[in-house]
Amino acid sequence: MPDALFADPRLARLYDAFDGPRDDLDLYLAIVAELGARSVLDVGCGTGVFGALLADRGITVVGVDPALASLELARAKSSEVTWLHGDATTLPPLQVDLATMTANVAQVFLGEDWEATLGGVREALRPGGHLVFESRRVEARAWEGWAETTSRVVDGVHERREMLGVDLPFVSFRHTYRFADGTEVASDSTLRFRSRAEIEASLVACGFEVADVRDAPDRPGREDVFVAVKVS
Repeated sequence: MPDALFADPRLARLYDAFDGPRDDLDLYLAIVAELGARSVLDVGCGTGVFGALLADRGITVVGVDPALASLELARAKSSEVTWLHGDATTLPPLQVDLATMTANVAQVFLGEDWEATLGGVREALRPGGHLVFESRRVEARAWEGWAETTSRVVDGVHERREMLGVDLPFVSFRHTYRFADGTEVASDSTLRFRSRAEIEASLVACGFEVADVRDAPDRPGREDVFVAVKVS
């Protein structure tokens, strides 16, 4: 089940405003150009910001997400993208050059669904196709920066974030949104923090070769960006 932040229509409509400028996507756009990819599968496409950017550059894009509310917003952003309701295990036959999982997508898979997702992505890639995603470094202990309850207001909606617990490799937190009419809606989230060695081992086990591991320019020293190749 996707988090309410993405699945509840009231919250999904707020997501882009609270998320702010997506400077993190510049890295992915550069990798698409570097690899010469002409077709991209965006797993966990959310509200479709990245897919729409790619489509504007003439790239053939398939975006898939289990949160229908977010997907409806994505469809409004671009009619050039094929938007699919589902996940990497429910895809139709594809042969794309590149698959991506931007932002925290790779960390929302908490158990065997991670290997299942990698398997689905592999099936969707052409021989020699690439998978690119990021994951926060465990040693950077990002959750320590989330420990203090924070709040902000955007477009008249008050957001409060609080930690629910740290039980590594799992970190849980809650966002609560209060609307002008006094209504409150909460969204609980859990991320899994995998080590670089664990991620690399899972990629190899699922039929990939790790081609490169890079730093994330928008979060230097805090994230790894994995570039993997489908092994024939």
